[in-house]
Amino acid sequence: MGKCPDCGAWNTLEESVDVPQSAAQQRRQTLMGPSQVAQGTLTPVALPAIKPLVQTRVSVGYAEMDRVLGGGLVPGSLILVGGEPGIGKSTLLLQVSGMIAQQVGPVLYVSGEESIEQVKMRAERLDITGEQLYLLAATDLEVIAEASNRLKPSLIIVDSIQTVIANHVTSAPGSISQVRECTLQLMHLAKSSHVPIFIIGHVTKEGTVAGPKALEHIVDAVIYLEGERYHSYRLLRGVKNRFGATHEVGVFEMQGEGLVEVTNPSAVFLADRVKGATGSAVVVSMEGTRPLLVEVQALVTPTNFGNPRCTTNGIDHNRLLMLLAVLTKRVGLAVGTHDVYANVVGGFTLEEPSIDLGVAAAIASSYRERLLDPHLALIGEIGLSGELRAVSRLGIRVREAAKLGFKRCIVPAAGRGPRVVAELEEAGLPADFKVITASSLGVALEVALH
Repeated sequence: MGKCPDCGAWNTLEESVDVPQSAAQQRRQTLMGPSQVAQGTLTPVALPAIKPLVQTRVSVGYAEMDRVLGGGLVPGSLILVGGEPGIGKSTLLLQVSGMIAQQVGPVLYVSGEESIEQVKMRAERLDITGEQLYLLAATDLEVIAEASNRLKPSLIIVDSIQTVIANHVTSAPGSISQVRECTLQLMHLAKSSHVPIFIIGHVTKEGTVAGPKALEHIVDAVIYLEGERYHSYRLLRGVKNRFGATHEVGVFEMQGEGLVEVTNPSAVFLADRVKGATGSAVVVSMEGTRPLLVEVQALVTPTNFGNPRCTTNGIDHNRLLMLLAVLTKRVGLAVGTHDVYANVVGGFTLEEPSIDLGVAAAIASSYRERLLDPHLALIGEIGLSGELRAVSRLGIRVREAAKLGFKRCIVPAAGRGPRVVAELEEAGLPADFKVITASSLGVALEVALH
């Protein structure tokens, strides 16, 4: 058409192509204000010209959780919380929301699985009445971003990431593309606004967070709430933390008023030990920077079938099979014709190799029907030759055992260099506490099974 139908002029029409916005443009407009885009936030900046963050870490109100986070919440961090259904993830984060709202400022709690009335019922049961705690039942990411820009919260909770949807992604909620895209946008929101964000993630049958593995790479910290559903204790374990140590553990107890901190978990786990029972040993395991004393039980019985059974709870099955082979070959215990059951008391899961000596001693105690000294703690990794190998942070482990009233501790003779000797001297052990060194599993069992 050469003539304009309105003004009648010729050769004045120009072609204009309507180009839809890309996903990146929509993401930027959704989570970054126009002023931030105009300021050129993507411009490279020299390292000396960057001003450090003046905000300090924010305590969540629970020392156990602060330890797992590396000392508290870092402004602008994105933290993923995983765990089995019903383990207490929403309860814990709702308690944290109440603490932050009371002590710091407004908190935005976004629930994609419950209505705000249901969340309020749980808050009343937990005795949370914070006026600065704002609830939002939404799954649209743009709605969440708009509420955040309007409220300017000090903390955001998203329960859960599998229910959040981004409009420019056509796949269903909970799909790999939706979870990845929503997590990326929440990461940009946290970094641009310097607001810490907790996101709850569903887990698979294997216990890992559902969705793409990239989800754990995107976030700054990944913490798991673990424990047996029929036990009252819950373990908050950090497996990734860009701002602190990994494999830290916080211990909580589920009670009627919610999750309560356990300040001395070693004493709690050893409180119900049965006196005079064979097959019971106390091991010292390092969980992050904290030593924990846990009871390990073993039961060895003659098998009634052709193939003996080996059942574990809280101990790696392959590791137990290796210990049984070492006991058979190097010590001479004929456990190959017996059923072996090994259990960690309290629903704990121990993965550190330093518990090998305690597990092997519990098995030998049950096999030989000889008691282990109830005031004896065992520390040491066992090699395939039956030797005891050195472990790290020996002084901290021994000091924890002495603090809880133990009188003796068997440790590996290997690695007793000047540094280890200095660690034991700095531990300040009582005069009646005795540290016994052993070079092999056989020597350690001779001392333990007196």
